[in-house]
Amino acid sequence: MSLNLFSSNFLSDNQHVWLDDKKNIELSIKREDLIHPFVSGNKYRKLKYNVLQAREENKTTLLTFGGAFSNHIAAVASAGKAEGFNTIGIIRGEELKDKVDTNPTLSFAKSCGMTFNFISRKDYRDKSNANFISNLKDQFGDFYLIPEGGTNNLAIKGCQEILNEKDSKFDYLCCAVGTGGTVSGIINASKSNQKVLGFSSLKGDFLNKDISKFATSTNWKLITDYHFGGYGKINDSLITFINKFKSENKIPLDPIYTGKMMFGIFDLIKKGYFKPNSKILAIHTGGLQGIEGMNAKLKKQNKPLIL
Repeated sequence: MSLNLFSSNFLSDNQHVWLDDKKNIELSIKREDLIHPFVSGNKYRKLKYNVLQAREENKTTLLTFGGAFSNHIAAVASAGKAEGFNTIGIIRGEELKDKVDTNPTLSFAKSCGMTFNFISRKDYRDKSNANFISNLKDQFGDFYLIPEGGTNNLAIKGCQEILNEKDSKFDYLCCAVGTGGTVSGIINASKSNQKVLGFSSLKGDFLNKDISKFATSTNWKLITDYHFGGYGKINDSLITFINKFKSENKIPLDPIYTGKMMFGIFDLIKKGYFKPNSKILAIHTGGLQGIEGMNAKLKKQNKPLIL
């Protein structure tokens, strides 16, 4: 197998998006979403060293976990195809078994050669259990395990490469948070004078513990006010914001992660959270493949769609 997709370290461009003239607050966005059409943003960063490790261990199969519209499932399937690995997706929700071809994420993963195993939500909660993993090995043979969302020590190593020297001028580094892996990499690569803000897409503050496991610095804070009801939940005001942002800046945002983060940043600027003369860098972690699935839901609910 030849190493193609992960052969170089991408340095993303920062795009200026906004300047508050009164307080001289500058906002830029790091375009990690442009790394690759299918393995973009933090998914590229998280998978890079895991794929290298799988190759080092002479594994031929990657196995991972995810839900119906998981960015991670789509990225693992695409990366596996590009790098010559078999891929297996353990999918949450037995009812999805007969809906693969009508689900944009799963049908894409299937087109990349991914094999699926659909399990109940109850069984899915055991995905980290040693006995559960052992049973999967009995069922599928030898494989390289990538956890749900891709977060592990190798993923953190990859996410530390998101920042580069030119980013040291920023006072605040903002990142959407799902499992805590990406923001942990940002924290570890940040300068001591920088403040890292993680915008949780999940309800509750339990992610503080998960981030603390991997973060080597304390210059961070988890913002929990912009989850819009929880993971995968959105409302009309968020859709309006995402569409307006794209119209004004020519940058698409996804509704699960980056849309909520950018909404939160603008709201905090309005509320005076950031000091005058601050420079803010928001990390665009990709996830745009999820828009199609969300629009299918919105269409059924007769709601406005995401551009």
